[in-house]
This record gives sequence, C-alpha cells and structure tokens, in this order.
Amino acid sequence: MTANQTVIQDYLHYLQIQRQYSAHTISNYQRDLLQLVALAVDKEPLAQLSHFDIRRYTSKLHSQGLSAATIARKLSAWRGFFSWLAQRQTMQSNPVTGVKAPKRGKPLPKALSVDDALHLVKHTLSTSEENTPDVICNAAMFELLYSSGLRVSELTSLDIAYIKHAEYLSIAWIDLSAAEVTVTGKGNKRRSVPMGAAAVTALRNWIAVRSNLITQLDNADTAALFLTNRGKRMTPRIVQERLKKHASALGIPSKVHPHVLRHSFASHVLQSSGDLRAVQEMLGHASIASTQVYTSLDFQRLAQVYDAAHPRAKKQNSPN
Repeated sequence: MTANQTVIQDYLHYLQIQRQYSAHTISNYQRDLLQLVALAVDKEPLAQLSHFDIRRYTSKLHSQGLSAATIARKLSAWRGFFSWLAQRQTMQSNPVTGVKAPKRGKPLPKALSVDDALHLVKHTLSTSEENTPDVICNAAMFELLYSSGLRVSELTSLDIAYIKHAEYLSIAWIDLSAAEVTVTGKGNKRRSVPMGAAAVTALRNWIAVRSNLITQLDNADTAALFLTNRGKRMTPRIVQERLKKHASALGIPSKVHPHVLRHSFASHVLQSSGDLRAVQEMLGHASIASTQVYTSLDFQRLAQVYDAAHPRAKKQNSPN
C-alpha cells in the first residue's frame, strides 16, 4: 500500500469512527479519493498537490464524459479530505478551494420527430363509430397544441370567443375566421398565434359537438372552449392524462405530455423556417435565449442525418 493509499484509509477510518458516516457514504468517499490517487499517480504525498493540479484533474474528468453533478461530488469529497489533512500536517492551502465543477448543461427539451408528431395528431379520431365528444375534443386540443405551440395552461384558459361584460373578461380566446388564437402567457403578456388548417377543422368539429353538449347539461361553462363530459372547463391535468393515454395507444415510445407538443412545434417550425425571432414571438418567450435551445435540437437532427447519409461519416469496417 502506498503512502497516499494509507493516508486515505486513515481518513476513511476517521469518517467511520468519529463522524459515524454510513457504510454507503464511506464507500462513495473511498471511490472518489482512490480516483484522486489514480489521477495523482506522479504526486506523493497528496499534500503536495496544488490548485493547478486539481483544476487539471477536473478537466480530465470532464473530458472523460463525467457529468457536472458527479464531478461536483468528487470535488466535495476531495475538499473534505484536504481539510482533514491540513489539521495533521503543514499545507499551504486546500488545493480544492475555489475549484468548481463545469456548469451543468441544461437538458434539451424533448421533441417528437415530425413523423411521430403527425402520427399523434392525425390518428386521434377513430374510423369506427367511437368518435365520442371526448374523442372529438381530444382531436381539437392536440391539433391546437401542436399547431400553435401553446402551453397547456394557455390551452385550457381559452374561451369560445372574446367575452367582455361586468362579470367576466376573457384572457384567451380563438378566432376561427382569422385562424388565430390569442392567449395571456407568463408575465401576463398577451400574444396572438396563427392556427393551421388542420387545427381550424378540428376546432369546427369540436364546436359543433360542444354546442350540443351545452344544451344537454345544466350549469355548463358557456365561456370555456374545451369542456369535460360534465360541462366543466378542461383542466391541464385532464389534458395530460388524455394525451399520455392516446400516445401510448399509438405505440409512440417517447413520454408524451403537452409540453412535448410545444417543443415539437418550436423545433419543427425552426427546422423549416430558420426564423428564430418568429418562433420566439409565437412561443411567448421574453428572451431570445430561451428560444435558442431549439437551435441545438435542430443541430442534433442535422447531425443524425449527416451520420446516417454521408459516406465519410460512416464507421469503417475493420479489416479482416
């Protein structure tokens, strides 16, 4: 056992006896500290390590593909070890002090492929006689989510038209003649977004059913565009459950929720147009930085196409 391994065993014994850490925690510390020894193979004792050495090791871990969270945990273990070591021998400073893990990259939003998105919205209605009010309502909601990139809260806040009187004022509504939907989003900011022809058709179908539903139910919400089978305004939770069930029935492997359709809308419009500002306006993002994440999605798609199609991107077979 080397001197470095010995001093680490002493530290782990300290954690076990004096700090009374669990066996699981000590095992994690041991793994992280032995990795430090492996990185510092040319440095003995560890007390000689400098701030520069730790930064170099951190960069190496990052280049190996370790996540920011994993590197941050290792730095924390190393920092604690050197604090303990400084109490037992002379050290100029804790070499881990001030060293930070790489910033955690924000996960890219999940978007459906164009084929999956179209499959999802085109196959909402049944070809049999099972097109109940709920099914026709679902078709209109899902088409509108994908057509206009609405948040689910914006979708469920929609009224059948703009309504203004002493007791009520619409915050969101549709205008089928203009093929436009107006919503009030985050920060109480109002925006208008176009609707596609498929969404307009699906909405016309639903509005016809909705009118019959209202006449059959007592105390139905006459303002709300989307209603449950009890005549109440649709809730985000119900939309989520219906979309999840529909996607599962179609065999779409991705975990589909309303925001996935919003991401798909943004990604697909950007792929076709390249107009980042227009996508920002339609999504209602206050900052262009929030919209720029979709450029990463677009690049990923292009990279996949390149890898699949370009002769020089394909892996070469190993010679026999």
